[in-house]
Amino acid sequence: MTDTAERRHAGFTERTRVAEARAALRDAVGAHGRTERVAVERAAGRTLAAPTSAARAVPGYERAAMDGYAVRAEDTFGASERDPAVLRASETMGSNTAVRVHTGSELPEGADAVVMIEDVAEYGNDIEVRDGVAVGENVGAPDEDVAAGQHLHDAGHRLRPSDLGLLKASDIREVEAYEPPQIAVIPTGEELVQADPEPGEMIETNGLTVSRLVESWGGTARYRDVVTDDANALREAITRDLDADVVVTTGGSSVGERDLTPDVVADLGELLFHGVALKPGHPVAAGVIDDTAVLCLPGYPVACIVNAVQFLRPTLKRAGGMPTPAFPSVAAELAGKLRSEPGVRTYARVTLDEPNTDSGERARAEPVHTSGSGVLSTVALADGWVVIPESVEGYAAGETVTVEQWEVRP
Repeated sequence: MTDTAERRHAGFTERTRVAEARAALRDAVGAHGRTERVAVERAAGRTLAAPTSAARAVPGYERAAMDGYAVRAEDTFGASERDPAVLRASETMGSNTAVRVHTGSELPEGADAVVMIEDVAEYGNDIEVRDGVAVGENVGAPDEDVAAGQHLHDAGHRLRPSDLGLLKASDIREVEAYEPPQIAVIPTGEELVQADPEPGEMIETNGLTVSRLVESWGGTARYRDVVTDDANALREAITRDLDADVVVTTGGSSVGERDLTPDVVADLGELLFHGVALKPGHPVAAGVIDDTAVLCLPGYPVACIVNAVQFLRPTLKRAGGMPTPAFPSVAAELAGKLRSEPGVRTYARVTLDEPNTDSGERARAEPVHTSGSGVLSTVALADGWVVIPESVEGYAAGETVTVEQWEVRP
C-alpha cells in the first residue's frame, strides 16, 4: 500500500500534540514585513511597525484645574477668613486683579495660580480671597498629560480606539503600521452550495466563518468560491493563492476517499503534520508550499472553528507582526461533568450563567452536550469553552474551571 492508502485504511494511528503542531506551523511562518502609512483616524486595530512619540505636549498650555479665579499667588499671601485679600475682577491680569476661569481654561498671561470658587466671595466688581494659594496651585502644567517627545507606544502594539485619541492629541497625524496579512480562504466539498440546497447538498458556512474570524483578528480575507473534491481543482486553487501570507482550506482534511487536500499539499510542497491530538477536530493538517503556509481545516463546523482558533489565529498574528494576546477568561463552577480522552486536548463548549455579584454568587458553566462536531449551534450559542489538558481525563460537576471566551476579543 502507498502511505496515503495505508492512512486511509488505518485512520490516524499517530496524532501530533497541539503544542508541537503549533510550533511546526510557527516555525514555517515569518512576519511579512510590509508596512504602510495610515491616518490615525483609520488606524484602530492596526499594528504599529514603528514606535510612536508625542509631537507636542498635551494639553500644551497651562490650564485651570479648578473652577475659580486666576490670580498672582503673591497677591493672596496671608489671606484668611478674618483677613481676606481683596482683588478686582477683570478680563485681563494685572496687579491685585483676578480673572474668572473654569476647569480646563487656559491660564491668563501673568497668572500663576487659581483660587477655587468656594474660597471666594464676590462683591460687585471685587472679590474676597479667603485662603491664600501658592505658585502653581490648582494649575495644570503644559505637559501634565503628555510631554513633547514622550514615548507612547512600541512597535508591535495593536492600536485601540483610546490610543487614537492620544495620538491625535499629541499631534500625530499618521502612523507606520504593518499591512494586514492576506489570508486566502478556500472552502472545499462537492456537496457545498451558497444557497438553496437540494437534498444531499449543504450551505457553505466554514469559509464564511473563517473569513470573518480572519478579519476580526486583523487580517484581510480572500473568501474564494467552493472548490470540488478533485485533486487537479484543489491544486489549481491552492497554487492561485500562494501569493497570500497563509492559505486556508476548509473540508477534505481527513483520511476518506474524498479527503484530498493534505495529499495535494504534500505533492506541491511539504506536509508538516496531519492529525492532531485535540477534540473536536483532530483531522487538521498543515504544510508549506513555496514558502507559503497552508492550513487544512476539517469540514465539520465546530472542528473547523476550534482549529482555526488554535492554529490560524497565531499564524495570522505572526505573519502580521502582531502580538497574540490571551483570550479573556472567567472562573466558573461546573454545573455538569466534562469528559475527555486521555492524551487528547479537549475544547468543551459551555454556556455561562452570570453570577449575582451582590450576593457573592459565582458564575456557573453549563456543558453543551452533543454527540459530534458537526452541530454548529453548539459553538455559535456557547459562551466559551473549557480547555481540558491532555493529562486530565475530565472535570467533575462542582469543580472550578476556567472558561475561555474566544469570541470576546480578537
